[in-house]
Amino acid sequence: MPLPLIALAALFGSDTDVVKTSLVAPPIEAPITVPVPKSRFESMSPLPTLAPVVLDRLGNQFGVAQQMAAEKKLQARILWVDCTANLERFNSDENCANLVRNIKVSGFNTVVLDVKPISGEVIYPSKICPKLTEWKGRQLPADYDPVSKMVQECKAAGLKIFVSMNAFSEGHRDFRRGPGYATVDRQTVIYDPRISLVSAFNTSFTVNPAFNKMPANGLTLGAFNDKSALPTPQDSFYCVSLSRGGQVLEAASGVILRTINIPKDGCVMVGSGDAANFLRAAFPVGSRAKFDTIPEYAPIQERPEQQIPLMMNPHLPEVQQRAADIVKEFVTKYPVDGFLYDDRLRYGGINADFSDTTQRDFERYIGRRIVWPDDVLKITMNPSLNKGVLPGPYYEAWMTFRAMTMRNYVGRIRQVVKSVRPDACFGVYAGSNYGDYPRFGHNWAAPNFEAGYWFLTPEYAATGTASLLDVMITGCYYPTATISEAMAGGIGPGFSVEAAGQSVNRLVHDQAWVYAGIALDQFKGNPEGLQKVLQAACGSTQGVMVFDLSHDIEPMWPVFRAAFLEPRKAPHEEMGLLNEVRKKRAAMDKAGVKEPPAIIFGGGSGVGM
Repeated sequence: MPLPLIALAALFGSDTDVVKTSLVAPPIEAPITVPVPKSRFESMSPLPTLAPVVLDRLGNQFGVAQQMAAEKKLQARILWVDCTANLERFNSDENCANLVRNIKVSGFNTVVLDVKPISGEVIYPSKICPKLTEWKGRQLPADYDPVSKMVQECKAAGLKIFVSMNAFSEGHRDFRRGPGYATVDRQTVIYDPRISLVSAFNTSFTVNPAFNKMPANGLTLGAFNDKSALPTPQDSFYCVSLSRGGQVLEAASGVILRTINIPKDGCVMVGSGDAANFLRAAFPVGSRAKFDTIPEYAPIQERPEQQIPLMMNPHLPEVQQRAADIVKEFVTKYPVDGFLYDDRLRYGGINADFSDTTQRDFERYIGRRIVWPDDVLKITMNPSLNKGVLPGPYYEAWMTFRAMTMRNYVGRIRQVVKSVRPDACFGVYAGSNYGDYPRFGHNWAAPNFEAGYWFLTPEYAATGTASLLDVMITGCYYPTATISEAMAGGIGPGFSVEAAGQSVNRLVHDQAWVYAGIALDQFKGNPEGLQKVLQAACGSTQGVMVFDLSHDIEPMWPVFRAAFLEPRKAPHEEMGLLNEVRKKRAAMDKAGVKEPPAIIFGGGSGVGM
């Protein structure tokens, strides 16, 4: 029963006070005046001879390198010439001269010539590497040296010429060629576990590692998550369907394969012979199954489904020495303006390298013996047939150890290049999605970069290689040019050239010049789209790299001539300017000048698999 007013008055004062307390509104404060912010999205034209695009002014303004390049009107305009795809374009003096002429009149200021593709062969005379003389019917005369001619023509035309090499790839899976096939002991060792299906009674049976393919006999189970790949039904088969949680939803003879549905995020297991008997006995409807893995190791050539490049083990001294000798031989012979490592400056994956040598080196690094490989990681599998990684207690130490090995190697090669060609640029090409790279052991950010990546511990951050580079080129290979365009199109902002460029520019933190790569093949028949991504690349970084000459470039030469009508020097042409950028950044860091936190965009994966 509510208290009468007199009782409330006894608690809080007079009845009048009670009425005042309950009815009088608080005093009205003066309204707060908030200034209207200037829009971060503006119509801009980093390439003034092209139609402007809407760019993120705020996100593109960060960094000393970005500001200094804009003030001095410096802009890299690079054309990448892939080796195997363009063999016929530089296989004679005449073709080299024509190629350089087209590049020059189209306004590019730098050429990147790929001289060592993933096959491990080279296009120049070498005492170390085999000569590439043919690729898919294209011919390169055995006695012809296109590098000498390209250097000569570029110098005469006033173009800077860089070359690229694939550091740790020594063979091509699809053609099974390359010197790495003759040195199996140097190939990276892949941790590729044996998979088994385990019942509630802890009985198990081996699963065929090739998913969506019926085994040839009853020694292994077939695992399917693609209904179109299910085998033709046979009475001798037995099958069960598993939900994403491992529950058996259906179980019957193989004839139900005609009508069975593969559960969402689940799979169907099929067996014949002993495998069928195992399924029949162990998995009634309603029971549960799980997958388990047992470590197995193999040189990468025995796991060709993993990736195309035949990757070597970067921990082996002989692998590093060979790679260093290749670089020294080349830069000693050719007066190039720059040397780049392509995207195979890395490990073969999160499951590489698991050789005995690497285990010993890692245990020496942490100062103790461990349970190998589970103390580092355990590869797992679920009913969706997706493999996962269960981190062990030394997982973060493993990430740092691999990235540190790569940083030490990058420092070594920089010294090799600079000892022979002090004025040559040294750089790296990598995919722009930085979040992919811990799996591949290459931390290409600045060693003092800070951001909210879960793996970016202080120890891992210190392995960053950007401070050892002069140039950082990344593949920002999206068909969408700008953040604004991505948002309007209903896709994530990270899936744009502009966002990818911004990310890399912040990651490198003024330790190297940053250039955004675009993929020419995404704009076939779309010159307007090409113009937009050129603007986005040049707006978010200090220049653009166009990949690749082979991607039907002929219809697009006029686009480049229009885009690059006003000549510009590349930032890397200004000797000593990068040192100024680094000194200014160091002074800002020392003074505690902080830029806003770097944005972690989403985006597509890709590291040159």
